Amino acid sequence: MIETHETIDEFLTRHTSDVEELVRKAAAQEIVPRWRRLAEHEVDLKTGPHDLVTDADRNAELYLTDALPALLPGSVVVGEEAVHADPASYEAIQGDTPVWIVDPVDGTRQFVRGETGFCTLVALAWRGVVHASWTYAPAREQFATAVRGRGAHLDGEPLRAGSPEPGRDLRVATSHPDYTTDEQKRALLGLWTDGVAPRACGSAGLEYLAIARGELDATAFSWEAAWDHAAGLLLVEEAGGTHLTRAGEPFGIRGGNTLPFTAARDEATARRVVELLTDGA
Repeated sequence: MIETHETIDEFLTRHTSDVEELVRKAAAQEIVPRWRRLAEHEVDLKTGPHDLVTDADRNAELYLTDALPALLPGSVVVGEEAVHADPASYEAIQGDTPVWIVDPVDGTRQFVRGETGFCTLVALAWRGVVHASWTYAPAREQFATAVRGRGAHLDGEPLRAGSPEPGRDLRVATSHPDYTTDEQKRALLGLWTDGVAPRACGSAGLEYLAIARGELDATAFSWEAAWDHAAGLLLVEEAGGTHLTRAGEPFGIRGGNTLPFTAARDEATARRVVELLTDGA
């Protein structure tokens, strides 16, 4: 069992690359062979037409649920598909046990359509703090990692989010309307203004990677599911970016956030997006 912050650091020093190998194996074994080859019986609906699950999601999560705690004894996995089956399992994020937060296929709609915009997300959190993350987009041959205090990297090269170019419209990826309340829709409408170029988001994990690479300026998301955000938020932080809720506070993976929230390339951009979201509400 992890008992001190130092032992988390020691674990990551020894095993960050081992986690990457497990993520690659899960994708190679369960996800990539099904990409563009899904049979009809391998795709199901969960809560609605935009909320899909496939055998790739289920089997990759099972693989990681077995492999990750074996690497870190005493840890537990909170995975999207397991929580769908047993919502109470999400409560592990509130505890004192190290938690692997797993989204086996982030961007399942894109995966089902045979597009490249999907990824596997894994984050290691302890007591509400994300310490490391792994973002793997196998169809694009991209692997991004972040370790708290040690920076963010894409395929071994450092990531720097930088700042938006002065005078250019802010590029902002926003929540799909299906996943917003009426109040959140009103808040998001604040982004439809001069100087901002909002668009619908794709895979959340890949949107965060785009921010860390300086290709996207910000997000405006309206849901809290930790498997969508934990890995990417650390990636953005370690690339020099930041994140804020509509209350002006950092997003917390344990919930209770004032939504929508933003992740952005720099603090000035984050505060500008929050201001617009507040004006919209």
